[in-house]
Amino acid sequence: MTGSLVLIEPHADRLGGHPQRTLAALAATSLGSLVIAPHGMAAEAMAALRETGARLVTAPAGRRAAVLIAASRFAAGLSAAGQRVFRSRRWPRALRRLPHQVTLVARCLTEASALRSARHLQPAAEAVVILTASEALHGAAALLGGQPHLRFVHEQVTTEDTVVRWLGRLARRGENQVVALAPTRAVGDQLTASFPGLPAIVAAFAVDDGRRLADAERDGGRAAFGIPAVEAVVCLVGGWWAYKDIETIDTALARLKEPLHLVVTGHPVDEQILERWRSLPCLRVHTVPGPVTDSVLRLVYGTADAALVARRPGVGKESGLVMDAARLGVPLIVSEHDPVLTARLHGQSWALLFPAGDPDALTEALHTVIRQPPEPPGPDTPALLGMRSAAEQAALLTRTFASLTTKES
Repeated sequence: MTGSLVLIEPHADRLGGHPQRTLAALAATSLGSLVIAPHGMAAEAMAALRETGARLVTAPAGRRAAVLIAASRFAAGLSAAGQRVFRSRRWPRALRRLPHQVTLVARCLTEASALRSARHLQPAAEAVVILTASEALHGAAALLGGQPHLRFVHEQVTTEDTVVRWLGRLARRGENQVVALAPTRAVGDQLTASFPGLPAIVAAFAVDDGRRLADAERDGGRAAFGIPAVEAVVCLVGGWWAYKDIETIDTALARLKEPLHLVVTGHPVDEQILERWRSLPCLRVHTVPGPVTDSVLRLVYGTADAALVARRPGVGKESGLVMDAARLGVPLIVSEHDPVLTARLHGQSWALLFPAGDPDALTEALHTVIRQPPEPPGPDTPALLGMRSAAEQAALLTRTFASLTTKES
């Protein structure tokens, strides 16, 4: 076991996804871990965390932390109001972006409050880590929080505009108290381009908890959905966000010539598209309204002969779905949207690759699964994708934090 960790997860109140699973796995690696969830924690995540013995804090500790979280909530309210007012495209782009800039400030203030609480509650931690950090104002969070820390930046959705960039420059010296962790090389390159003075390393976020699907879970999934063992099943997991290539999936499914079951779970999804899929002659659709608990998600994966991951070309963020399939032992049908991921999966018998945006190639891959389902990936697969065990990840975080605080980095 490592020394005590402080793990900050601003998204702990959201159900589903691998941040909550990673949070619990990391908390279990050290005695006396402190978990700070500034917006509260979902019930299932709280139950998993309770088993680790970690201490959970959801309220600010100390006056400064309380002031910062109050300011964050005020800014978040302004952002929400602004998004409602300026959502029409008749407004200039700068005005439409303004509420999202306020969101960056709100997230920075939330992080600073959590860091203040960490400093107050556990000043001698072996590592302080924000598991889902904002993509901006890195130095400002460190200065306002008064705490050196590591921060996982999963993607860059909103860049800094003039005012926020000016705030970031005022707090630039705070970047010396931060190491950013990018889950993929593509995200790391984006960070380096936007923040050339910010120390950053590439490290996969998802951890391998060693809990592969059992035969009983696979049989139970089929029974739950009423699908015979001999019939082919593909699962489509996760919300239909802009980087997901639902259009290619839609076209490919319409071209199926052999029967297939499709299990869909996630939020949000497009009900009109689902209704169209239900009318296709070769497709039987099973839906599980999301977000779902981890136990239900395992049931969905256990049902499937393969998990389908289709993204638009150039999307380089870490895929929690790919990582889930690797650690659970589920074959993949995956688009070639990320050259680094494609290179890792090339030649693997459990991964069927198709060119991103090519519905004909996807239809062919689906027919391959229908005729002969791939063998499940082996237990060494997570390492192939750069995943570490929870203990290995905690050790990496501890070493990196030590190099930051001793100025050896």
